[in-house]
Amino acid sequence: MPKVKDLYIEASGIQVPAKIYKESRSDVRASIGKKSVILRLPSWIDKEEQKIHYDWFVDWVGKQFEEQPELIRRFYTKSYQDGEELEVCGKTYKLHLRPSKRSDHYARLYGSNILLNVNFHDEPANLHKSVRHLISRVVARDLKPMVEERVRELNQLHFQQEIRSINLKYNLTNWGSCSSEGNVNLSTRLLLVPEDVRDYVIIHELAHLIELNHSKRFWNLVRRAMPDYKRHERWLTSQGEKIDF
Repeated sequence: MPKVKDLYIEASGIQVPAKIYKESRSDVRASIGKKSVILRLPSWIDKEEQKIHYDWFVDWVGKQFEEQPELIRRFYTKSYQDGEELEVCGKTYKLHLRPSKRSDHYARLYGSNILLNVNFHDEPANLHKSVRHLISRVVARDLKPMVEERVRELNQLHFQQEIRSINLKYNLTNWGSCSSEGNVNLSTRLLLVPEDVRDYVIIHELAHLIELNHSKRFWNLVRRAMPDYKRHERWLTSQGEKIDF
């Protein structure tokens, strides 16, 4: 098994998650992934040579960002401020950031106020990631009844299938999924997209209650429920990377 080290590097003025693999290979390879930048090294190199490759890697990432500025966008982390307001699905939440004596971070919802207790001594990148997840979780819990109602409404209107559960999860790898047991999972990021785009993803997953594939029959089910679904697919393709808490 390759050895992997997770860390953050600074490139173009931002903290970027990085993975360094030491594995059975003869060359050095660098790449820009969707969630991190990646350096792959031969397992036999010593610490001095590894440091040389690491320094080259940091410079290489910076040059890639300069040549392709659109790559930076996927690694930007939104920084929330105390007193900031966040609008989601027509509801406005006010954020209250408070220092926590605990080593972890936690959040609670009071009406439309989100109280975030955070450890400000944490690494900036980890802090931003934790706050993002906490806000996502609190808002999703508050808005889940609204989402459940819409899922059941669209199901009754177009599919009339049995749904076992409806779940909202923070997910960057996909917008939704559906299991053969009838569990419909939706990314909390869908709370931040236009309503018709969210409806498309819901319809897409509900169609999987009938067809657990992407066959012609599946797409006919989607098209019958939403004739202009391709327009919403194009929106997700062009705008999806920007959508996050």
